[in-house]
Amino acid sequence: MILIKNIEVYSPKYEGRKDVFVSGGKISLIEEDINFENKKIKVIDGSDKILTPGFIDQHVHITGGGGEGSFKTRAPEITLSKLTKGGITTVVGLLGTDGTTRSVENVLAKAKALKEEGITAFIHTGSYGYPSVTITGSVQKDICFIDEVIGVKLALSDHRSSHVSNLELQRVASDARVAGMLSGKAGIVVLHMGDSEKGLKPVREILDDTEIPVKTIRPTHVNRREELLIEAFDYAKIGGKIDLTCGMDDDLTPGKCIKRAIKDNVPTENITISSDGYGSWSNYDEEGNLIKMGVSSVSSLHKEFKSMINELEFTVEDALSYITSNVAKCLEVYPRKGCIKEGSDADILLLDKNLDIDTVIANGNLMIENKEVLVYGCYEHI
Repeated sequence: MILIKNIEVYSPKYEGRKDVFVSGGKISLIEEDINFENKKIKVIDGSDKILTPGFIDQHVHITGGGGEGSFKTRAPEITLSKLTKGGITTVVGLLGTDGTTRSVENVLAKAKALKEEGITAFIHTGSYGYPSVTITGSVQKDICFIDEVIGVKLALSDHRSSHVSNLELQRVASDARVAGMLSGKAGIVVLHMGDSEKGLKPVREILDDTEIPVKTIRPTHVNRREELLIEAFDYAKIGGKIDLTCGMDDDLTPGKCIKRAIKDNVPTENITISSDGYGSWSNYDEEGNLIKMGVSSVSSLHKEFKSMINELEFTVEDALSYITSNVAKCLEVYPRKGCIKEGSDADILLLDKNLDIDTVIANGNLMIENKEVLVYGCYEHI
């Protein structure tokens, strides 16, 4: 049990200075003044800090991405403390280009490991390719029967994709939609968007030709180029959910894109930000040869949050929404996740006056305190 005293609470909306009591993995009480006299209750003085929901990173290659420059370029698995030091208390894992030497079973096993180590983890079945790689042999069955699976990954408008037809994309979206309905999950298609000029045109075409709800198909990396971003803004205006990726070119950072979206009257509740952490990034020459690659960091989510406030003059509550409540609502796990409310999961961050991460609580357990990691993943010290 943890009692956080006298702290400014953002849910992400500013709620004022409160006391917050955590027990049984949940936020049990939020009051002006809470007093318990019990040696079993850990008391934290929050008078010089702010309290926010834990970050939700919905696009992380938890088993490592890469492999596009041969076997030696396979990125390693992520570790627990990499996530918690980035303020991430809920993560969604998925495959990337490589659905051959890596499998959805690998991703599921890693998600289960992260859950055992203390945070919340979901995954998507599938990868870049079509037909989708799965665990049960069926996208519908993966989503319906495996607790951690909430959607399916697919790539579009990318030279590394399977170049799916509109009909194939329709079938994947329909499978995800129905499975989500049957299991009470989001049931979504996370659509990796590449650099092709085709952009989101196939998505708009199948929405026009079918009854598939617009919320089913979720394009990500939409800030990778200007033309795609403009398409994505139009998509968000008709109710689609779009995801911006950290680490893009300076003019296309998530914060700057959101500033533009606000001016263009794009519904900001339809925008989220993710890190693409532990996925490889690649540069190719004019002949398509790989010339450079690297691995993205999950800390980019926190860095973007700070940049939005310090450099782009977002309020704390506005900047928070794109990595907490908006994401939770899009994944249909709100208000269990993404907010500070009585009855919500106790996924909590304490930030200092510089907005640096001081304390991380995941599912009611202290993971980091006073910037010191208390809980490491298995084998992290080897």
